[in-house]
Amino acid sequence: MNLQHTYFADFVSLIFPELCQACAKSLYRNEELICADCLYHLPYTNFHLQPDNTVAQQFWGRVNLEAAAALLYFSKGSRVQNLMHQLKYKNKPEIGVYLGKLAGKRLLENQIISSADVIIPVPLHKQKQLKRGYNQSLSFAEGLSEKLSIPVSINNLVRTTSTESQTKKSRISRYENMKEVFSIKNPTQLTGKHILLVDDIITTGATLEACCGVLLEVPGVRISIASIAVAT
Repeated sequence: MNLQHTYFADFVSLIFPELCQACAKSLYRNEELICADCLYHLPYTNFHLQPDNTVAQQFWGRVNLEAAAALLYFSKGSRVQNLMHQLKYKNKPEIGVYLGKLAGKRLLENQIISSADVIIPVPLHKQKQLKRGYNQSLSFAEGLSEKLSIPVSINNLVRTTSTESQTKKSRISRYENMKEVFSIKNPTQLTGKHILLVDDIITTGATLEACCGVLLEVPGVRISIASIAVAT
């Protein structure tokens, strides 16, 4: 029966092959979402091993962080851009979970980040999440949670205002656009916690900075940051 199932699966894959979400080539039987070649050649940052990495430096003088990391470098026309496009716009939240597991394995080597008490994904406005069907940052958080054994908190940090697209804005314009966008519903749940705040991609850091602004108003809160990618 198992042999028959394997033959049938092979037949189906010939007609409807599963494709690598990074390069669009056909996956082999034991590959999942990303082919072995892409996994090997993805531009990993290794920031989890570098306390003064460029993501951490990006927040110097803006937010007091415990640690910061990003799994991959993002550049236009790259495999990472393909992955992010599939994750955000092609109904593929499983990519976020997969990349979260990939990042989580590495973050276990970072004693500061791996000691966080709770993971909080950057929230989407409810209208945008309803339209998309999911929050890609939450998908990433779920993968991280599985590997780091840290619980995920949702619906406490919330986005109260739906902002316009940030894509073509400068760093200062993005920060102004994000002011007073987030709020906390139950601060006592976060009192004294070390929070791992996660997002899909860091460009100027304005969104994360706005989130940190309200989180750090809670007594005793400390914050670390992790993302799938950082723009180069």
